[in-house]
Amino acid sequence: MENLEKEQIVQDLLPQEFGKQGKIWVACLIALCVIGFIAYCHQLSKGLVVTAMRDYASWGIYISNFVFFVAISLVGSLITAVLRLTDVHWSTPLTRIAEIIAVSAITFASIIIVVDMGRPDRFYNLFLHGRLQSPIVWDVIVITTYFFISILLLYFPLLPDLKIMLKYKDRTSKWMYKLYSFLGSFWKDKPEQFKITDKAINILSITIIPVAFSIHTVTSWLFATTYRPGWDSTNFGAYFISGAFLVGSGGVLVAMYVFRSHYNLKKYITYDHFDKMGKVVVMLALLYLYFNVNEFLVPAFKMKKPEEEHLRGLFTGEFAPIFWFAITTSMLLPILILVTKKGRRPFPAFIAGILVVIGSWFKRYIIVTPTLLHPFLPMRDVPASYHHYFPTWEEWAICIGSLAGALLVITFFARIFPIIPIHETITETEEHEHDKK
Repeated sequence: MENLEKEQIVQDLLPQEFGKQGKIWVACLIALCVIGFIAYCHQLSKGLVVTAMRDYASWGIYISNFVFFVAISLVGSLITAVLRLTDVHWSTPLTRIAEIIAVSAITFASIIIVVDMGRPDRFYNLFLHGRLQSPIVWDVIVITTYFFISILLLYFPLLPDLKIMLKYKDRTSKWMYKLYSFLGSFWKDKPEQFKITDKAINILSITIIPVAFSIHTVTSWLFATTYRPGWDSTNFGAYFISGAFLVGSGGVLVAMYVFRSHYNLKKYITYDHFDKMGKVVVMLALLYLYFNVNEFLVPAFKMKKPEEEHLRGLFTGEFAPIFWFAITTSMLLPILILVTKKGRRPFPAFIAGILVVIGSWFKRYIIVTPTLLHPFLPMRDVPASYHHYFPTWEEWAICIGSLAGALLVITFFARIFPIIPIHETITETEEHEHDKK
């Protein structure tokens, strides 16, 4: 009976070929990536003048996209590290989903920074002449460290699954079989290997937590260390971290529903998983709402002149529609949906996750742009376009292309590797059966 169950688990969780919908999805993502690449080539040839960024709005949706990618990548440390270390077993089917989101997001966070530079051929100067006093150098260090730890946390638990997939040669193409052999040829399923791997995963899980906190704290310092209204805040580190955990958890909710529906994983990603993740999202949304109130209440109470102009622009002015849309969709509506048990069923939870992700992207736009358009010294004798910022088609195409690229990485990973850990699922099933006896 146990062998039959084990065989069924393997058959259910082995990678599946793309169906018609999957091929259309991949084609759309590739098309968006190609359009983004064409737009970037145009930007490279003409320069950053093709963007809407000018002397005042020197950061635009490229930096908004960067902060969004860094934020959503933190879900890897939440699901893989925090829940693993606290011995929460229900998260097992979600760990690989979280890690691949983390790896794809942090990869494109790095790419979008190069896009924002305008002169990528000078990127090497950061390493030759970078100063440790600069938060930008700190950001490069923690992002690189977080990327490699995330790769290892993705790779180590995959090793036993590679051995399983090598046994099912008939279910894989030749190039995939060669890839599995290359990545996992040294894995022999020996107890000592499992012991070493488990120890390594525990060490990485402990290490990634301070690194994950550092990556978004340092990103927040890129803003907070400048003396500008809207950014001059000691709250920014915790504000960014809480928002990052929220958008990451929302992204996992969306991925859970998509993989559950299209890969027929209803036995493995159950109502109970949606219920628990829904509660996590509610808790994180309430936490982020608290930091938002704290972020705006203090300057609103003191109402210094520069802060007053900034807050009026957010609450009732030019940016009010985007500001209230972001607050409503990223926090208020998801809380209202997920606070009830019916709202934590798969489809409502999926809708709540989409709202969190979309609202969180616009929240990053609101963090970046309004402050740049409210400098301490009034704008005088400058072109009218300097008073406003709206992205050009090149900026939209590049940003949408980067988002599509991250989704493409996740999609191809799910095609090549099991999106739910096979070996861990079998082990937990056998332990559960043993406990029942």
